[in-house]
Amino acid sequence: MKKMTIWLSLLCFLMMSQGLLAQDVVGFWKTINDKTGKAQSIVAIYEYQGKYYGRMMVTYDEQEKIRDSIEDPKDRAPGVEGNPFYSGLDMMWNLQRKGDKYVDGKILDPQKGKIYDSEMWTKDGKLIVRGKIWVFGANQEWVPAQETDFPPGFKKPDLTKLVPTIPRVKKNTAKAEAAGKK
Repeated sequence: MKKMTIWLSLLCFLMMSQGLLAQDVVGFWKTINDKTGKAQSIVAIYEYQGKYYGRMMVTYDEQEKIRDSIEDPKDRAPGVEGNPFYSGLDMMWNLQRKGDKYVDGKILDPQKGKIYDSEMWTKDGKLIVRGKIWVFGANQEWVPAQETDFPPGFKKPDLTKLVPTIPRVKKNTAKAEAAGKK
């Protein structure tokens, strides 16, 4: 009986520690340009009906100064129908948690109007976001956003109340890009 109690205790401990090892992705993440190493934006990762989404909250300029936010949007996404503001745009959607990864989602390049398959996972406190076509892709490391990364007085939205709005890309974007390359 004593051995059974020890084994059950060990089993319970292992099951609880599994949940502790997988860091929750819900929250605010600062995206970093992998070529320049500079901050590009802050994205809110949120859950809605069992799937995970990413919404741009803040964007930065090349000097890492705040360009705009959901409270004061300025720049628009040229590759998306209706040219919505970058800040407030859902740019990741339908990711599903499978073990330690979030898979089978989509990610949008709002400037070019291109949609890629997407997955994400945490590693060493960072969020690894992968955009891909078939098996080829690129990873980007995002870091947790700090209070000082937001504009002064910025009121963070309640992530449990966000409802996704899946953007549609412009149909002519790919044709226009192809014509420009000729």
